[in-house]
Amino acid sequence: MFFKLKEPPIIISVGGSLIVPNGGVDTEFLSNLNKLVRREVTKGKRFFLVAGGGNIARHYQEAGRQVIGDINNEDLDWLGIHATRFNAHLLRTIFQDIANPRIITNYEKKLFNWQEPVAIGAGWKPGWSTDYDAVILARDYGAQLIVNLSNVDGVYDKDPKKFADAKFIKKITWGEMLKITGSKWSPGFNSPFDPVATPLAQKLGLTVIVANGHDFKNLEKIIDGEPFKGTVIMPFNIESYFFDRDYYLGKKGGHRVKHAESTLGAFFHDIKDFLRAFYIKIQLNPKTCLDVGCGLGRLVGWLRFFGIEAYGLDFSEYARSMSNSMVRKYIKLGDATNIPYPDNHFDLVVTFDLLQHLDRGEIRKSIREMIRVSKKYIFHKIYTRENLWLKFTHQPDFSNVSLFSKKYWDRLFSSFSEIGEVRNVFRLPSFFETKYLFKKK
Repeated sequence: MFFKLKEPPIIISVGGSLIVPNGGVDTEFLSNLNKLVRREVTKGKRFFLVAGGGNIARHYQEAGRQVIGDINNEDLDWLGIHATRFNAHLLRTIFQDIANPRIITNYEKKLFNWQEPVAIGAGWKPGWSTDYDAVILARDYGAQLIVNLSNVDGVYDKDPKKFADAKFIKKITWGEMLKITGSKWSPGFNSPFDPVATPLAQKLGLTVIVANGHDFKNLEKIIDGEPFKGTVIMPFNIESYFFDRDYYLGKKGGHRVKHAESTLGAFFHDIKDFLRAFYIKIQLNPKTCLDVGCGLGRLVGWLRFFGIEAYGLDFSEYARSMSNSMVRKYIKLGDATNIPYPDNHFDLVVTFDLLQHLDRGEIRKSIREMIRVSKKYIFHKIYTRENLWLKFTHQPDFSNVSLFSKKYWDRLFSSFSEIGEVRNVFRLPSFFETKYLFKKK
């Protein structure tokens, strides 16, 4: 590798109503947060904790209104900002031995040579919410995940405290989120993610998870990439394109099967999959192989050309219907988190540029499934942050909802005791590609 990237930090936006729910500090919540963050730090994680103002800010704002009547928005915002800073100082005190000594109150002044595993942020200036501050941190420090902790389980189509028929939303795009939040900011605004931060998060292609801050087991699952309860606000909802033909033609959203029907595009993909199949044949020579996320099944066809009993699995009937009729019968419809084959069924299971398309909470389950159905080898090619040639030569693809560093995947794969990495594999430098070959123990 020519260079080494630091693991991007995880930003946790801590709602002020969790810290000071009803005029009194919730020490039980803070004790649990302290334990969780320190436990995750021992695993190599880094955090920004951004404190909100919550009810205490609204109490001060309402008190001002009751005493003098009308208060302009700037003064109301300053009351809220100082509430966030008081909460942030409390967090800084709790994490003083592992946190940067400076509380971030001016987001134009970046932390110089930040080495500590934790840094604390607070409100900055009028017109900016702490949600917006969290998005600025994500932009400036390369974070891709913001966890927004509140006193509700996630995003609903309307206020669940006022409407009994409010419906929980598991996944939502930023464009859809704007329809819920609107576009106007006001001091004391209370929403799962505010309208000031939403457009910038959309522009940056960030993922935000809104979850209940009192459920620390669930928060640990979010941080560790396990299935969790909460709402994922994402730049691109792959599921909405699962049954959309235009997505597979590269005309909409991402480009999972780019230029599938063009002569030049088809020729390029054929050459690429021919070389991949040839590599698999000479390096591993499996008798049986499963390509998970096979798309149009071109790799399946070339593997069979080389005498390998190959099969494909994909979630889209459209992709299957567009495949070659000679290959189609070997492709099953299915989900990577629930592979419809028995244990130890294939000599080799492969994925090419699939895992970064999966939601964070689906990755571990999918990897476990691939290990389960393999009896010998598992191969993954993954688009990671180090693969900068793609950034220089391709348009941004927001369907890469789990675009992480190689270090993230190294740590994730090492947590599976059932597999060991095969090191003597030909790999181009990480500037170009990230590949893993594992052997089942």
